[in-house]
Amino acid sequence: MLLDPVGRRISCGKERATVRYVGHVSPYEGLWLGVEWDNPERGKHDGSHEGVQYFTCRNPKGGSFVRPQKASFGVDFLTAVYLTYQTNAEEVLNEEIFISSKKLEWFVVEEKRFENLPSVVLNHCDVNGAGVAGEIRKTTPNVQWLDLSGSLLSTWKDVAAITEQLDKLEGLQLSVNRISLTSDPWAHRQAFSNLKLLALNNCDFTWLQILECAPMWPRLEDLSLENNNIRELHRPEGVLQTLKSLNLSCNPLMQESVSRLSSLPRLEWLNLSNTKLSIIQLEDATQATCTDVFPALKNLNLDHNNISEWSMVNELAKLPCLVKLSCRDNKLVSSDGNPKTVNQMLIAKLGHLLYLNNSEISFEERKGAELDYIKMFGEEWLKAGGADQPSTAFTCQHPRYQMLIEKYGAPEEGELKKPEPFALKNQLINITFVFPDDADREPISKKLPASMVVQKIKGLLHRLLKIPPADLRLTYTSHKVSGTEFPIDSDLKTLHFYSVEDGDQVLVRWS
Repeated sequence: MLLDPVGRRISCGKERATVRYVGHVSPYEGLWLGVEWDNPERGKHDGSHEGVQYFTCRNPKGGSFVRPQKASFGVDFLTAVYLTYQTNAEEVLNEEIFISSKKLEWFVVEEKRFENLPSVVLNHCDVNGAGVAGEIRKTTPNVQWLDLSGSLLSTWKDVAAITEQLDKLEGLQLSVNRISLTSDPWAHRQAFSNLKLLALNNCDFTWLQILECAPMWPRLEDLSLENNNIRELHRPEGVLQTLKSLNLSCNPLMQESVSRLSSLPRLEWLNLSNTKLSIIQLEDATQATCTDVFPALKNLNLDHNNISEWSMVNELAKLPCLVKLSCRDNKLVSSDGNPKTVNQMLIAKLGHLLYLNNSEISFEERKGAELDYIKMFGEEWLKAGGADQPSTAFTCQHPRYQMLIEKYGAPEEGELKKPEPFALKNQLINITFVFPDDADREPISKKLPASMVVQKIKGLLHRLLKIPPADLRLTYTSHKVSGTEFPIDSDLKTLHFYSVEDGDQVLVRWS
């Protein structure tokens, strides 16, 4: 055991922890380690026993006492290299290893020669430090990519002691670690002087802690901070100015603070997926004009959020360089309830967009989306003043509409798509489900919203009939037209789209 293990990292089987106490625990004999687990569900208490507080934990159930002999304090860097690249070489060569989105290739080592290793992958190898001074530089001088995720490194000083000997290092994976802050980040600046890519996923950092560490990374271009403890963002004054890519996915962000990143001059790719965002408000932006915020942003990921307001999409239209947007699994809706219409509206509102949801937007797709957009809101445009001068309220909701009119011309009266009444989603119609291929099954009557999509209707029938939705085939007959079955052939269309009315019958068949 180390002479002063408090603050050091240990592993117990597959679990990782930080030592918070070393000593006796009454009434038991012998030494104990008081540890705070990375996984609080592994613990039993908050560092106290029988009324005595031996150490503290952030989580009330995050602590335990363990015997020193059950804890591993790990090995130095080169020992881990020898063990991994020779003892386990055949096993690990079959693994695919990534740092950020870049795949690393394993390098076959022969006769304990490591001079030509371009990458070293030591994820979960319990590395605890650099070992003998200068030996890493002698042994692995050409390493450009290093994976130390799930290590037992406890301080940035420990990390720097390794990286300062790797003069060519450009990519560093430090995910699934608990690294304490340094009092003087500038002292370690040389150790990361060539670093361009850094992954700190699942490290429990806050954004302020990242900004405190940022002076160590003067040339950083790609920073991944997925699944940390980042809530409020602050302006990165004087740091991270070289950043081109930033991943903040799976952090519970305060949405009003996102625009504080907008001054990053080179940021091209921003991942805000799974962050519970509902609104992005660009600061210092005037309506329908490009802004100087996010001046280089090309690629934005907003998947799996709570975005429901089209006004937020209008804000994105102000970004002058945005060409790629992913906005899947949000709450944006169109009047017809069709997700394809939502995508059309996104394309029409964002004139610079070249890719939506990872699919390239063709010339024909853009033209169709913009023409449909003109027709969709044509009646509203006419009521707002039309060609003379649309009202300010209409222009705020549809900043590109007048531009599209100039591009394609004003819509004819017969081309206008009448908007569905707002109350449609609350309008219930009585439908009878009949089963022509099952004479013994009684018809089922239901009152359903006219805005209900076919996909949900099939889900309802699945619960009633225990038939997989994919096997169900639907048609309907109108009480106004005798002897004709009309197909219901799209799961994404609504009952209203198919003109199903109160009193009609839906015929249900399955294979």
